[in-house]
Order: sequence, then C-alpha cells, then structure tokens
Amino acid sequence: MTTLVIGATGTVGSHVVDELLGRGLAVRAFVRDRARAAAVLDRRAEPVDGDVTDPASIRAALDGVERVLLCTPNHPQQVEHETNVIDAAARAGVRRLVKIGACGAQIGSPLAFWDAHGRIEAHLRRSGVPAVVLRPSSYTSNLLAAADAVARTGTLFAPAGGAKVTLIDPRDVAAVAAVVLTEGGHEGRTYTLTGPEAVTHHQVAQELSAVTGREVEYVDVPDEAARAEMVRAGVPDWTADQLVILWGELRRGAMATTTDVVRVLTGREPRTTLRFLRDHAAAFRP
Repeated sequence: MTTLVIGATGTVGSHVVDELLGRGLAVRAFVRDRARAAAVLDRRAEPVDGDVTDPASIRAALDGVERVLLCTPNHPQQVEHETNVIDAAARAGVRRLVKIGACGAQIGSPLAFWDAHGRIEAHLRRSGVPAVVLRPSSYTSNLLAAADAVARTGTLFAPAGGAKVTLIDPRDVAAVAAVVLTEGGHEGRTYTLTGPEAVTHHQVAQELSAVTGREVEYVDVPDEAARAEMVRAGVPDWTADQLVILWGELRRGAMATTTDVVRVLTGREPRTTLRFLRDHAAAFRP
C-alpha cells in the first residue's frame, strides 16, 4: 500500500512521512524542491516532483497510490490547489484521502483560511472519494515565529490578549493522520484535534521562562502593530491581514475547547505546550 503525502516537507506532512515509514509502509513524497526534500525527509521516502497547480503532475504522482494525505499551506488559491488533488484522486480511484484542515472550517467564515477549508471539505464530500477530515487547532510550532524576538528581547509579543488556545503539537496531528490513513472505521468522519489544555500567552511566557532559564515577559500588542511587524518581517499582505482576523477569532474563544481525539485514536495523551517548548528551547535562547 503506497501513500502519497502532499505537503511532505511541511510542518505536519514531514511527521506523517515519518509515522508511515515507522509502520513499514511505502511513502511517496510529493515535492517541488528536491534539495529541501533531501534535507528534510527520510531517504526511504520516494520523492516525486509535482505542483498542486499542475493537474498532470498530480495524476502522474497518483499512479499506483491507494491513499493520500492532503496538507497544503494557507494561500489565496488554496481551494483550487486542493480541489485539483481531490479531482485527480477521484479519477485515480484512490481508496482513502485524509485532509488536514482547520478547526474553524466553515464556508462564509470572515477568515479566508477557514472559508477555504470549508469549501474544500464540501468539494471533497461531493467527489465521492472515501475520506477523513482532521481539523487541528493552532499548532505549537507557530510559537517559533516569535523565537527570534524572545531570544533578542526576552519578550513574547502577540495580539492575543487573554485568549485561551488549545495549541496542538504537529507531531500529534501526524500521529492521528497515520492512524486514520491506515486503520479502518474512520471514513466519512471529521475529527477536531487539540492539545491537552487551553493556554494563554501569559502562560506561554511563564513556560518559556522555565525552559530558557531567564524571565520572558508577554506583551499584548494592538492588531495594527502586529500586522505592521509581520509585513516588515516579510509576511505577504494577504497573509498578515488574515492572521489579524485569526487573532480576533482566538480572543473570542474560537480555539478554547479541548477534545480527547488524540488520546482516543492514538492511545496516549497529546503533548503539552511545555513539552514542545522544552524540545525547542534552544530556538528561544540568546
């Protein structure tokens, strides 16, 4: 059984590759950059060149594939990118497709990311491809975007207010993805994935203090200042605008509720934010 992983070098996809290889399964990695793939992926994975904007390359990559992991980055054309894959999977007779989406997925959402995932999920249901949808909360790895500022200033800046967020480790999302890709009884299901608790950025700052050995302070910043800093750092305008909307949704409690899906499906508790920060403490130190 060969699984095609689309997004194989990404935050979640790279861990899915490792999970599947660890089960002794054949993995085909859909990549645009062979050099990056060689640096990131286990050499047992079979790289195949492709681009989600090129349906012919998707069809070629699906030859002999039974299962697909679909995980692409937020992008203004994400709906087109992922529906290209779904349509090709339907024509190829793929037996199971697992889509990584977002916990707020809903057509008409003010957040373009979530509206896109809602539209993709609707297309997937209409396609007839046997599928499972995973809707993870915000990733603990997103905290790494603040690592440089924390290392330089000892300050965690974010427009989070007192938002409680059920941050989830990408490794736990990958572990669940491997389960639903390889085990029966999940087709047609949608699972919301979260970490074990909802944490505030004040708590994250306290945990960073513990793992780095120096005091880290959390400073709440206005949306406008956060957007300006993201753009200054090279974040595209569209993405920065959407992230500001996302922070507003988080402050309103959009990701404050935990689920037990990771424990039920994998047999172990999800990793805590503190565990993630311990594993990446060096990134936050001067």
